Formats: sequence, C-alpha cells, structure tokens
Amino acid sequence: MGFSFHFQKVFSMLLLFTLARNIQAADRVFNVKEFGARADGIADDSNAFDSAWREACNWNGNSKVLVPPGKYLVKFVVFKGPCKAPISFQLEGFVQAPPGLSKLENKESWITFQYLRDFTLAGRGTFHGQGQTAWPENQCHKNSDCKLPISIRFSFLNDSTISGIQSIDSKYFHINILGCYNLKLDNIKISAHKDSPNTDGIHIGRSNGVMISHSVIATGDDCVSLGQGSQNILVSNVLCGPGHGISVGSLGKYKNEEDVVGLTVRNCTFTDTNNGVRIKTWPDSQPGIASNFTFEDLIMNNVENPIVIDQQYCPHNSCNRKVPSRVKISNVSFKNIRGISSTKVAVSLVCSQETPCKNVEIGDINLVYNGVEDKGPAISSCSNVKPILIGKQIPATCA
Repeated sequence: MGFSFHFQKVFSMLLLFTLARNIQAADRVFNVKEFGARADGIADDSNAFDSAWREACNWNGNSKVLVPPGKYLVKFVVFKGPCKAPISFQLEGFVQAPPGLSKLENKESWITFQYLRDFTLAGRGTFHGQGQTAWPENQCHKNSDCKLPISIRFSFLNDSTISGIQSIDSKYFHINILGCYNLKLDNIKISAHKDSPNTDGIHIGRSNGVMISHSVIATGDDCVSLGQGSQNILVSNVLCGPGHGISVGSLGKYKNEEDVVGLTVRNCTFTDTNNGVRIKTWPDSQPGIASNFTFEDLIMNNVENPIVIDQQYCPHNSCNRKVPSRVKISNVSFKNIRGISSTKVAVSLVCSQETPCKNVEIGDINLVYNGVEDKGPAISSCSNVKPILIGKQIPATCA
C-alpha cells in the first residue's frame, strides 16, 4: 500500500513536470506593442523592439517577434543571438530610421541581426532608412574612410531565410551580408532614387551559399555586389534597375583579401542600368583570385555596359593605372545575353596585362546598340584575353 502510494505520487510529479515543461516550450508570439511600442512614428520604439527580442530569444520553444501594422521610429537596434530555439521576426509595420546622420553617428548599421541559426525574417512590412535626409551629407566620393550606417545587416546567420520585406531609401547600403552560410533571400523589394549615392541593394562578403531570388532592386548603386570571400552565390529571377547592375568587386584594394569563387546570375532583367554584369578589380592591386562565374539567360533593356570585365577599375583617379592588376580572373561564362545597349561598346573585356583572364567563354550574345549617340552597330572591346566563342556573336567578340 505504501509503496504503491509512493509510486503514484512520484509518477504524478513526473507527469506534472513534463506537462509544465511542454507548456513552457510551446510556441509564443512576442508583440512589440506589448513591450511598450507606441507605433505613432514619433516616440522612440527602440527599447520595445529590444525587449521583445530578448524575451523571444530566451524562450525555450519556437518564438516569433511580431511588429504589427503601424509606424515605428527606431533609432538603433541589434537583434543578437544565439537563441535557445528557432526564432522568427514577423514584420508587418513600417519601421523608420531617424533623419540625418547624427543619431546614427559612428554606427555601422541601423538594424542588425547577428549570430543566429534557423532564423526567419518575413512579412509585408518596410524598413525605411530616411536616406534622402542623409545623402547630401555623404562624402564617400571624397573620403574613402567615411562611415555611414547600413540599413540592415545580417551577420553570421546560418540556415536562415529572409522573405517579403521591403527596404526603402537607405542612408548607405540597403542590405549587407557578412559571414553567413546557407542564407536565402526571396521576394525582396529594394528601392532608392537613381541618383542616391552608395545605396547598394545587397552587398555580400565572406559568405557561402547565399541565394537571392524573385526580387526587385531599384537603387542608385549596384543591385547586388560581391566582396571578398563570397562563395557559391546564386542570383536568379531578379529585376535590376535603375542602378549599377550586378558586380563582382571591386577586388584587390586591400591586403589578404579572400578569394571570390562561385557566382551564378541567371534569368535576370536589367533596365536602364549603368552596367549589366561586371567583374572589377583595381590596378596595382594585391594578389587574389576571382573564378567560376556564370552569367546566363539575361535581358538587357537600355543598359550602358551590358557585359564588363574591368581590371583597370579606378574611380576618382585614386590609384596607379600604370601597374597592372594582380587579381587572377578565370572560368567565366557569358551565355544567352540579349537586348539593347545604350552605348556602342556592348561587350568590354579589359583584363590584366600581368595576369590575363583565362577560360572566358562567350556564347549566343545578341546585343543591339540603340544608336542614340552614334550610328552603326554595337562593337566589342578586348585586351589581354582570348575568349572561347560559341554560337551567335552580336556584336562579334574580340574581332
């Protein structure tokens, strides 16, 4: 009798403990309004966002930070992991940065997500950087050490997904991806005025396995740009323009840069951009490697420079053009690229005299010059490269 009673008591306690644990581990939503967010666009809601995140990140079960419809002023916030379980951030509201640069002085970014695994950022909401209030203060064209805040930074995210969100009028880059692995971005919308300075759409560095798809990027700089250490990047079904196109580099400016290996740009459309697809390295550069690039099934609508390899990239004459680039470019394929070039030179392959480009393949190119500035057909310009030519060549490449 006593043993049976004792066993039942122990069993009941274990059952209650298990039930309590299961209840604690249940999914939970953390609404920023429940943490004090005013959502009036005037009061600073940074602390409410931070508090909601901290509670969600420390929750034992799956958690979601919810930003419901409304207008939120957020001055600066870092959403930091690691978290105890998979976490998501549901953005349905309009999150706005403070105007100008004073509130974000010496800050590398405005919104940061870092050190997370199995993270999801989704929703139909908007991050608005109020860049129009800061662009007149942008002196980066004169000062290479300028520090401006990136709108959204994703640092050291693994196996994560970003979808549906919108970024408008960043003060500097819209999105910066650093140290990420297996990161997917889908159905992203990025926009800023075509004359906005340094407002790259998505910049990637030291990351492996980044996929960008079904997105619209219209801004004042590169739609997508790859910095050092980028590997195995896929950009597909992206509408780019206005802007500076999709670029690798510029590379070779700094010591000990990591190699850039593996980029595929496929099924993308470029409209009214300064460039289409471009690889750029500095002359008088540090040694480096840029290889395994595939650009295929692309449409160019009134693009100034549809196909570019530029190993004499030197903006503002800030380098020594007399010394060749030492970045080795190899295994590059341009296939099925068609449309309208707004300049006569539709294909420009300017490689390094010291390290000529190797294994560059061009096939089924049909780029027609619109004839606005000059008469006659489109042409190509090549140096220090002997491309492998396959299929149709309009214009004739390196003829």
